[in-house]
Amino acid sequence: MSREWRISTVNGTLLACYFIPSWTISAMKIWISPIRGFYDRTNIAAAMYVGDFLSLTPMGTIRVAWLLALGKVVVAAFFFVFLLLVIRAALRNKGGADEALAFALGLGAFISMASLIAASKVGEMIPLRLHASESLLLIGAAILLIIDTDPAVETAREREASVMPHHGALSSSPNS
Repeated sequence: MSREWRISTVNGTLLACYFIPSWTISAMKIWISPIRGFYDRTNIAAAMYVGDFLSLTPMGTIRVAWLLALGKVVVAAFFFVFLLLVIRAALRNKGGADEALAFALGLGAFISMASLIAASKVGEMIPLRLHASESLLLIGAAILLIIDTDPAVETAREREASVMPHHGALSSSPNS
């Protein structure tokens, strides 16, 4: 591991190690058997919400299950892209994987929060705890990504600020 990694990169790497296999397996269960996979423990909150509050046909329920599986695979794919970019960045430069991590965190947090709300609506406590944990992990990592800055970028900004003269708040031209 590189010693110059930011805390958000390390955190994103750990999250990727959890979400890639977990959400890929969950999505594959839906793809193999849509209804049985949709009513699996990791997806039960969304399945019960769809079954209790939406009057869908069986084919409509299968489509919702496939949409959930697609969303989970997209999140896992962006975490995988993030890992590839982190490995490449460790060999070359720093900070090149933040966009993939930000997309995975955003979409993953949306899916987890929607599942959390569905679990609370149907009163399922075990899926509620699972989705609350996943949501907190993803939202915490997103906050960390936002506030964590690259030390090299900060020193470059400080160097630029000290080299370029400051001409006042109202004037952008050095001649005025």
